[in-house]
Amino acid sequence: MSGNLAAFACGVILLYTFPMLPPLPWLIAAAFPLVWAALHIQRLARLAVLLLSVLTGVTWASWHASERLQQVLPASLEGQVVSVSGYLCNIPTHGSFNSLRFNFCITHWHRGDSSLVSAGELPRTVRLAWYGNGDKRLPGHRLRLDVVLKKPHGAMNPAGFRYETWLFRKGFRATGTVRDVAEAPAVSCTAHCQYAAWRLDLADSLASVMGEAEHYPLLASLLMGHRGAMTAEHWAVLKATGTIHLVAISGLHLGLVAIGAGFLARRLITFLPAGYPAPQRQRYLVLGVVAIACLLYALAAGFTVPTRRALIMVLVAGWIWLKGRQVSAWHGLALALFLVVLTDPFAPLDQGFWLSFGAVSVLILVFAGRLAPPRWLAALALAQAAVFVGLWPILSVLDQGQPYSGLLANLFAIPWVSFVVMPLLMAGTALVWCVPGSRDAVLLVFDGALEVLWRVLNWLASLALPDSGADVGLAAAMALLVLLVLMVPAPRLRMVLLFAGALLLGASSIREPLANPWVEQVEMRVWDVGQGLSVLIRHHDQVLLYDTGPAVPGVFSSVESVLIPNFRRLGIRRIDTLVISHADSDHAGGLSALFAAYPVGEVISGEPERLQALDGGYGGPVPAACKSSPPRTIAGVRVQFWQGDDADQADNSNDLSCVVIAMDPGRRFQVILPGDITAAVERAMIVAPRLSGSRTSEPTTRIVMAPHHGSNTSSTISWVEALAPDWVIYSAGYRHRFGHPHPTVVDRYHAVGSRQLNTAYSGAVRMVLDDTGVRVDQQRATAPFWIRGPITDW
Repeated sequence: MSGNLAAFACGVILLYTFPMLPPLPWLIAAAFPLVWAALHIQRLARLAVLLLSVLTGVTWASWHASERLQQVLPASLEGQVVSVSGYLCNIPTHGSFNSLRFNFCITHWHRGDSSLVSAGELPRTVRLAWYGNGDKRLPGHRLRLDVVLKKPHGAMNPAGFRYETWLFRKGFRATGTVRDVAEAPAVSCTAHCQYAAWRLDLADSLASVMGEAEHYPLLASLLMGHRGAMTAEHWAVLKATGTIHLVAISGLHLGLVAIGAGFLARRLITFLPAGYPAPQRQRYLVLGVVAIACLLYALAAGFTVPTRRALIMVLVAGWIWLKGRQVSAWHGLALALFLVVLTDPFAPLDQGFWLSFGAVSVLILVFAGRLAPPRWLAALALAQAAVFVGLWPILSVLDQGQPYSGLLANLFAIPWVSFVVMPLLMAGTALVWCVPGSRDAVLLVFDGALEVLWRVLNWLASLALPDSGADVGLAAAMALLVLLVLMVPAPRLRMVLLFAGALLLGASSIREPLANPWVEQVEMRVWDVGQGLSVLIRHHDQVLLYDTGPAVPGVFSSVESVLIPNFRRLGIRRIDTLVISHADSDHAGGLSALFAAYPVGEVISGEPERLQALDGGYGGPVPAACKSSPPRTIAGVRVQFWQGDDADQADNSNDLSCVVIAMDPGRRFQVILPGDITAAVERAMIVAPRLSGSRTSEPTTRIVMAPHHGSNTSSTISWVEALAPDWVIYSAGYRHRFGHPHPTVVDRYHAVGSRQLNTAYSGAVRMVLDDTGVRVDQQRATAPFWIRGPITDW
């Protein structure tokens, strides 16, 4: 039975490895021979049933994915103001740029005064931002909105966070901005609408009663899973200490509710007449109370994905307890896995899915086979060590590391939250509800308990311990060895395993600590960083990085979300030359994070003084001025740096951009990275004597990054005709308000025969330059079925 449940779950997971969604008729047709084999071929019956379970899982997930993908925003509505009616799906939160962000469940689309009729199914849930109104409240729960929408879209790189996957997983089939808001009481309110309204009222009540608490953001997160009041500082500390799971209502919180409810239920049963109800019915009664309490808490917490997953796990654990532990823990895990993917076929797209089931699997491995359980303190330390090393390979596959400070932080935070904070919050909230006059005293106690937690986490975060970064193979080998050490009872065998682990770590560190992988051919990567720029050029073991993309302090950094995960995936351990064209935030974002993560040999910039005075901090080598940087050869590639002679009198920082021209010795290719230069600098560059050497012999292939993302202030006719590039690449945001690239610029490059790519529609672009020419790879060409492939009609 467990095998069939696990096989179904594997089928659901398997779907998300497919490049395209398999047609449902094919999947149904494939079931018939398996059913026939299971009924008529006894030797193959078991295998046929397992394969049928896998196929059923694939079909189940494919059906749900197909239904979600059918919700499509027509291209004719993208960028247009449309009117929709519906209700708030979640609690609005304050976002960046003074915005109010919320999920909106649409019940009606309007054009004028009538419902909008469309041949296809329109999105039912959208993610919206109301800019310039972050300090306002929406006029009600049921609303009519004027919105500007676009299809789900996000940066597409080989590694790193994929916003488009997150949107698909959450069911958002469009995103957009709000232009006008009006209350719409006439919108019919279904059960889900009423639940969303109840939770909004609950959040308002909590804020009115407990909003004066110093640690209200943590309090609201722990009590009802509302994290809208959390600040950038909160998230930075929690991330640095690996304790984000504390503010996501999960198994820890529901487990505590289950223990508390079970304890109260058993105590209440003692007041009933002796022998009534029967012992077996008492267990059912206790489990029923536990299930109701956990369900109510999960509903108050928003019934989010991790909350539902935790609820299922807690109920399965209760079922095992009900059976008197006669059921294997592994069978319980298989049942929980089956129920999670059955109720939520999109769960495998969540990193939390893999981490939670990975953690439970590790704990079962370590504790299930023990004859006697260790004491509570030893058990806590053992559990934390096992989960830390057990999740190491999973995090490596997910292109993440886990901070070593997380081991210490969780050793303190989990028991403190479990045995002090959560009981106080539950009991104190009940007390305030029953005796409103106790509020001030209760809040004082709440703040005291949370202050202790926050001070410890802050201190551990300030230690700035490194992450457990390693390649997947080494992480898996070390996790296996350490788990074996924790599991085996023989001391001698433990010593042998520890010695093997030490040898493995020693062998992995023999190589030069800062050595980059060897790349035989010149490789150029234009990262998809949205409205910004970042280009990587590498050859042999040398790495040149041109710009670091955009960053908004406390909100987003392309260094952290794009560059570091992809550098880790490529095995890059150092940056030899970093060129920052100029100090604008869309080209020089996240520098302090980059310098903290990687050693950098030299920095060259068109604005060295301004670069060191950036608001987000600098923290790197003293940058050299572009104009005074001589040409050099980097791993056989000739690299020149150029800046206009009148840069000191430039009207804007764009014209201060440091231009990089790279050419191989055989003049097979030339790469020009011009930053954000405008028309005046382009004219000067075309006739610059210093660059005449790069023009005397035309390269076989010329690749140009379009100046200023394709703005009409650049890429003049004279520039385009003088260079006549074979390839031109735009690094721009999808349907960004700046409208890059400008249609006139696209037409100019088209007129000289240039092939054009745009990261907004291609994702990251990889070019391999060798004797055979240029091999071009677009990241969206390898996108999974739920992410749009390369778009050519732009």
